[in-house]
Amino acid sequence: MNRWTRLTAIAALGGMMALNLSGCAGPQVQDYAQEQPRLDLRQYFNGPVRAHGVFTDRQGRVVKRFVVDMQATWQGNQGTLDERFTYSDGTKQQRVWHLTDHGQGRYSGRADDVVGEASGEAAGNALRWGYTLALPVDGRVWHVQFDDWMFLVDDKTMINKAVMSKFGIRLGEVTLSFTRL
Repeated sequence: MNRWTRLTAIAALGGMMALNLSGCAGPQVQDYAQEQPRLDLRQYFNGPVRAHGVFTDRQGRVVKRFVVDMQATWQGNQGTLDERFTYSDGTKQQRVWHLTDHGQGRYSGRADDVVGEASGEAAGNALRWGYTLALPVDGRVWHVQFDDWMFLVDDKTMINKAVMSKFGIRLGEVTLSFTRL
């Protein structure tokens, strides 16, 4: 086989692999567009909400358990979500999100420990939320990415699963169950 034939074969194989990978690209928020009940963030996160969650490491071991008490309010398309975390080791943390509803299922948000701006898209009963969090670890701050999925189960219950990664390497997962109070 001459050099050009080998290069053409390699290019064709690469193209087939790219097509196969794109077909396996994981769920998109639009995959849930017909699911009910429909998630409206402004309605769900309006008033008091409590969440119970766990952080699991790469091996699936529970590293931390926590409870989050939230108070959410909206004025027009601007929302505030005040989260107060209590961890199983007794430590406490607060994160205040400033949210914007851009319409048509598009959201953005900022918080003090979020690097840049979070962006989200909702369809049907699902929301996909992506952001980079400045996470303190052993005296250093790591910038870790969150791929956060929320699914509305009923008018009071929402399940949240987030994958945390750095440089594309999965570090662990956060799983939460939200309840409107």
